[in-house]
Amino acid sequence: MHVNQKKNNEGRIETGHLKSSVLLIAVISAFLTPFMGSAINLALPAIGLQFEADAVLLGWVATSYLLSSAVFLVPFGRLADIYGRRKVFLLGMIIFSIASFLTAFSPGIYFLLACRVFQGMGSAMIFATGLAIVTSVFPPEERGKAIGFTIASVYAGLSFGPFAGGLLTEYLGWKSIFITTALMGSLGIWLLIRRIRGEWAEAAGEPFDLYGSLIYGLSLFSLIFGFSLLPAASGFVFLIAGAAGLIMFIFFELRNPFPVMQLGLFRNNTVFAFSNLAAFINYSATFAVAFILSLYLQYIKDYSPRDTGMILLAQPVFMAIVSPLAGRLSDRIEPRFLATAGMAITSAGLFLLVFINSMGMPVLILTLILLGIGFGLFSSPNSNAIMSAVMKKYYGIASGTMGTMRLLGQMFSMGIVMLILSLFIGREPVGVENAGYFLKSMQVAFGLFFVLCFFGIFASYARGKIHQ
Repeated sequence: MHVNQKKNNEGRIETGHLKSSVLLIAVISAFLTPFMGSAINLALPAIGLQFEADAVLLGWVATSYLLSSAVFLVPFGRLADIYGRRKVFLLGMIIFSIASFLTAFSPGIYFLLACRVFQGMGSAMIFATGLAIVTSVFPPEERGKAIGFTIASVYAGLSFGPFAGGLLTEYLGWKSIFITTALMGSLGIWLLIRRIRGEWAEAAGEPFDLYGSLIYGLSLFSLIFGFSLLPAASGFVFLIAGAAGLIMFIFFELRNPFPVMQLGLFRNNTVFAFSNLAAFINYSATFAVAFILSLYLQYIKDYSPRDTGMILLAQPVFMAIVSPLAGRLSDRIEPRFLATAGMAITSAGLFLLVFINSMGMPVLILTLILLGIGFGLFSSPNSNAIMSAVMKKYYGIASGTMGTMRLLGQMFSMGIVMLILSLFIGREPVGVENAGYFLKSMQVAFGLFFVLCFFGIFASYARGKIHQ
């Protein structure tokens, strides 16, 4: 009896050690990519100055990364389910870190863009597996808390990125951002090799759907590339081609016994389908808010970049505070109630922004706090619902699908804003002479985002239960 008790205690200690190690590495990896993404925005002028790059090329510094991430997320999620999530996660961390290091020593803008593509590929491997490994290790009664901490780390990266990016660029140069990211990635690699020995591959032995992956990747590329070209006619051509490709992909996958994306999860799993729809709507309605407000505060209100960053910090800080609490609550309370409440609060914040012209700075900051609370309350429970709604063998696919919804939502949000700005002020830079048109375009954008998010409330509530 004493010996058995000792073995049980050792088993619990070993399990506890694995869970804490997985959560630590997941938190580091979840921090990395949003930190770099938000920090690099502060360095774009310096990069443009060094390489004599125009605004279009600088735009591709961000877009090339998003494109690569979106195209590879689902295929790498499927590969992780087949060959092992730890293997794919480790390879992703290695690719991401090496690409970050090489970016710092780019001899030209096109080499830098190529490195950004590889960064996006590594990021896809990390995001497609990190949350899947957390879901594999933590039991359902602890899963929401772990996911909450992981998502809070994403928001911490978004919050700290602009501050750190500004300091690093000003005192050490833009290259220091990528070197810092590479060093953090190296720490994650070391921890992963030293502290995690297990492997998770519930779909081992199943074939990989290469043709489906190619159709999916090309279709998604056309869609996101089309969004980046709007409102030019070529943008609509790529959008139509991408939509046609996705229709072909759906027919192809429904006839494949081992598809790269389990479309049956959308057709037969209400929780999975509506939770992903809710995620897409939420990101579509919120991602471009910071972009619009950054232009508004600097061009219309004449705030400095530093002060603008401090004001906009209110939203991600409250996201980071609320997310772990919401995730922990979702282990005991149905995620749809928490996520729907978060979507409703976000809708209220977007509705208030429609009246930004008559809004003082204290009210704007309170509105940003409201948005941060709403998004934090939505995101962790929604992620918990998605990952808890599928069998273990589909964790990688579920994680990759959720990441794809995030990226598509982000691009759709920016596409809406760029289309509205083009209709109101054309290709002209924002200035005093067209400030009135810019303010009208802001109101239209926030109005559309409010309507979108309002309908998202019903999509969120319609998902059904995960707790029995």
